[in-house]
Amino acid sequence: MRKLIPKFKNEKEERTFWSTHDSTEYLDWSKARKALFPKLKPSTRTISLRLPEFLLDELKSLANKRDVPYQSLLKVLLAEKVEEEMSPYGKG
Repeated sequence: MRKLIPKFKNEKEERTFWSTHDSTEYLDWSKARKALFPKLKPSTRTISLRLPEFLLDELKSLANKRDVPYQSLLKVLLAEKVEEEMSPYGKG
């Protein structure tokens, strides 16, 4: 028997709850379905990033070969690497 999820006053209270409780006691993840939000854009933040010139040149060259902006390519490569490292089967 699954426990009932409590009502939360706000997001902070909910975050605190889920950071200290096991969701499998409340949800049957075997019945979960993947949700798609095609029009949802992730929020972004502008950052400064210092790269060695040779690395930036190589990134721009690779982006040019793929006919994509180098900043877009950098985001894709970075996201792929982070996903790989975060995977329980990855290197990390």
